[in-house]
Amino acid sequence: MPTVNLAVPEELKQDMDGHGEINWSEVARQAFKQKLEDLALLEKFTAKSRLTEKDAERLGREVGEALTKRLRQAAGA
Repeated sequence: MPTVNLAVPEELKQDMDGHGEINWSEVARQAFKQKLEDLALLEKFTAKSRLTEKDAERLGREVGEALTKRLRQAAGA
């Protein structure tokens, strides 16, 4: 199996060292696998899309604004 080296901040490494019972290589493998599965799903979802990146940004902005408005109304602001 190939080896991959990662750089992590010193504080993170110290926290990881405090949990020697955890196989951090396995945690990293699972995280990499999950990210790749997420990307594959996103690529499959967007492959047939006719939306441009500009369209997606506009829709994201509109959804964000609508959610903000809804949450403010629910909070009585």
